[in-house]
Amino acid sequence: MCEGAMVPPVTGPGQSTHSSVQFLNNVLSQRGPSALPYDEDVKWLIRQHLVSVIQEFPSLQAKTAMFSHNDGRTMNLLQAEGTVPMYYQDVMYNIPVIIWLLESYPRQPPCVYVTPTRDMIIKSGHPHVNASGMVSIHYLQAWVFPSSNLVDLVRNLSLLFGQDPPLYTKQSAPQTRPSPPPHTAQSVQMNPIQSSHMTSTSLPHGSNPNAQGALVRPPVPGPRGGYIYNNHRLPPSPQRPPHMEDPSEVFKRNAINKLVEMLHNDMAELRKTTEVEMDGLFNTQAVLRQREEQLERGLREMQEEKEGLEQQLQVTLTNTDVLETWLRNNEDKKRDTIDIDNVFELCDALSKQMLECSAADLAIEDILYSLDKAVQEGTIPVDAYLKNVRALSREQFFQRATAAKVRAAQMQSQVASMASRVSYIS
Repeated sequence: MCEGAMVPPVTGPGQSTHSSVQFLNNVLSQRGPSALPYDEDVKWLIRQHLVSVIQEFPSLQAKTAMFSHNDGRTMNLLQAEGTVPMYYQDVMYNIPVIIWLLESYPRQPPCVYVTPTRDMIIKSGHPHVNASGMVSIHYLQAWVFPSSNLVDLVRNLSLLFGQDPPLYTKQSAPQTRPSPPPHTAQSVQMNPIQSSHMTSTSLPHGSNPNAQGALVRPPVPGPRGGYIYNNHRLPPSPQRPPHMEDPSEVFKRNAINKLVEMLHNDMAELRKTTEVEMDGLFNTQAVLRQREEQLERGLREMQEEKEGLEQQLQVTLTNTDVLETWLRNNEDKKRDTIDIDNVFELCDALSKQMLECSAADLAIEDILYSLDKAVQEGTIPVDAYLKNVRALSREQFFQRATAAKVRAAQMQSQVASMASRVSYIS
């Protein structure tokens, strides 16, 4: 087993899928330094891919192990390890493989390796498997997110391996000791000449491709069928080989995957554009709500002002009625019996002095207006007009200055009165 590898607990055949689901839920839900280096938004999709491929191919098992990159980095990654069934001459054989899910999965394709046992050797010059066991097929090269998945990948591997088996058995003398199990975990090392997403794996200990032993023909069924591993025969599957896929069907599926990718990209762009438009609409809605609140506040203030003006109007109408009633009652009285100066009664001397100053100021203003009209009409000469205006202006200035002093004295009196009231209350 690889150093630092984690595998689900061993269970019976009926519980393998359930235990794998629990194992994936456990490792994918970890947080902190022990978390797997996958994006959070795709962990659920990774779980679905692994569960689907394990359900479809029970010979595969989900594990975690340390993976070494070309730059020396090591990562704890998920892998699907086990055998892929292939059909050769109407008999099913199992090809041991490891499917590594790199950090960029599922947006980038996984990394697949054929892992021969000690009794097998990789076929030289194989079109899909190089000498280090790395697998390169069209499905991996045309990987499309999010439509591509592990189930279709394993089906393509089974089909291509059945057309051209990648492994040979070594010709060796019979041995009495038991052969090693076919599913041994592999220690992974990176091949510097491979690309960043296609890495290589070293053969297990004792599986040197240059070891002594002649190559034999591709695996063929024995007398009773099955794949011979070190003189131990695996029983053939009772199932018949599935119908071989038509190249046109493969092309059609790839075209559909490409269309799905284009549709996914278009939907992503449309979603981004729609989100930007929605953000703008939300901002506009917020501005409109603020303006609505301002308008409602202004409307309330105008209604309050209207109510205040209506109250003042009622008071004014009441006072007008009182004055009109007084005028009607005193209309028959002679004008000479009423003293204009005594019509208004003042409460103190300052108020009386203010009234006199204001009356004198307004009277002088009326005289100046009359003089302006007279000089325009030529009734009085200009020199007389200027003499009278100079005298009246001087008098108006004194009256206004006196009114200002009286107003200041009234303000001081009011302040002193308010202060005395506050001190009396306290």
